[in-house]
Amino acid sequence: MKSVLDVATGTGFHSVRLLEAGFDAVSADGSADMLSKAFKNGMENGSHILRVVQADWRWLNRDVHGEYDAIVCLGNSFTHLFSERDRRKALAEFYAMLKHDGVLILDQRNYDAMLDRGFSSKHTYYYCGEDVAVEPEYLDEGLCRMRYNFPDNSVYHLNMFPLRKDYTRLMSEVGFQHIETYGDFQHTYREEQPDFFVHVAEKEYRMDEEGEGAYSAAVSTARTYYNSSDADEFYASVWGGEDIHIGLYESDEEPIADASRRTVQRMAEKLDLNDSSVVLDLGAGFGGSARYVAETYGCRVIALNLSEVENERNRELNAQRGLTDKIEVVDGSFETIPYPDDSVDVVWSQDAFLHSGNRTRVLEEVARVLRPGGQLVFTDPMAADGTSTAVLKPILERIHLDTMGSPGFYRRELARLGFSAASSGGFEEHREQLVNHYGRVLQETERQEAEGVNGLAGKVSSEYLTNMKKGLGHWVNGGKERQLTWGIFHFRL
Repeated sequence: MKSVLDVATGTGFHSVRLLEAGFDAVSADGSADMLSKAFKNGMENGSHILRVVQADWRWLNRDVHGEYDAIVCLGNSFTHLFSERDRRKALAEFYAMLKHDGVLILDQRNYDAMLDRGFSSKHTYYYCGEDVAVEPEYLDEGLCRMRYNFPDNSVYHLNMFPLRKDYTRLMSEVGFQHIETYGDFQHTYREEQPDFFVHVAEKEYRMDEEGEGAYSAAVSTARTYYNSSDADEFYASVWGGEDIHIGLYESDEEPIADASRRTVQRMAEKLDLNDSSVVLDLGAGFGGSARYVAETYGCRVIALNLSEVENERNRELNAQRGLTDKIEVVDGSFETIPYPDDSVDVVWSQDAFLHSGNRTRVLEEVARVLRPGGQLVFTDPMAADGTSTAVLKPILERIHLDTMGSPGFYRRELARLGFSAASSGGFEEHREQLVNHYGRVLQETERQEAEGVNGLAGKVSSEYLTNMKKGLGHWVNGGKERQLTWGIFHFRL
């Protein structure tokens, strides 16, 4: 990597550091005054001659020429855009100016914590000097007005949009393939509330001869979601951090964890597992199912999952249970399974296939890696046969998908690939359990949220909880209206 475009040059601090590190940097900013200061600072700090360009992010390709290995937008600068349209346009311009394997690095304050818990700062990585007092003078969902008090009693203000970290979905929507978010430069930060987030978005579409490492837009969106600290905390708290899928309930008040574990047991009972079996769990989550079958049947399990945050928790739990030698946790996508043909006895998956934008490809991959006579057992929240996508719009928008699978779709595709029904006609339907489960999750969410900052509200952002409760309501209503269904598929190749 050589060429870098600093699109938020300001007074030139980052541009000078880039030049000192040996990068070929171009410095852009919307303010001519800032660029003048940056040029002067470059000369005074190392005699660096900055190549400066005045440019508006929304028309960056008009004002700046060439393609770059990296674009950096630092100093919380992106939050100066108040319009969603402008943010989308700017990200599209950044994308267009990157080389095919380029990266965008963009940082922002942790406005989620500020909005939900009040302002605080550890001043560990980002600060304005020991003698400068910084705090928000005004803060709501549409405006953050920061006040800077200097030792000479001068006061300055900056108005910014309090951008929540999940806006990274816009990066996926404009074309970025891989997006990582760091909290104060740490990849995993579920136990902490960082001052700043740093987003690293890759333009490169990874596709080697085996197709490994390629993420579709839908899978990339799911990966970003499940890597978030909000999602990690929510699923660990509400589901108990073991099984994070729909359960089989025997009573209205049954604990979610008990019903979820019953699903695992019902699926496992359909299989002929023993200590020589190799099970591939697609979308393994926190690994509860993998641990159950490894402990109960002694088989080897490969837990493939796209979230590095969930995978870290999975590995920790496996180590605590002495199962590290039985369960291999692998970062990856079920659309490009990183294993050879005819290599596993069972493919297992729970409520994961819906996150794919190409479910046909997923099933083809399953057929490829299964040995002759191998079994596929999976569950998936689905559209009921005959349900139009227009009816499902609220749910599809929530999970950022265009379509959902259906029982008829899975039966047709599996038959095409040479599968035959292994038990219960291939599909054991439990539509009512979808309603039961999402209703119980909504109930448990509200119960834990009512505990205030000592409960769920102290771990998960209010925006996340608001959207989650709204989404859960859509799932419950869709099930009651018979627009959605769920159940256990069991097929043999």
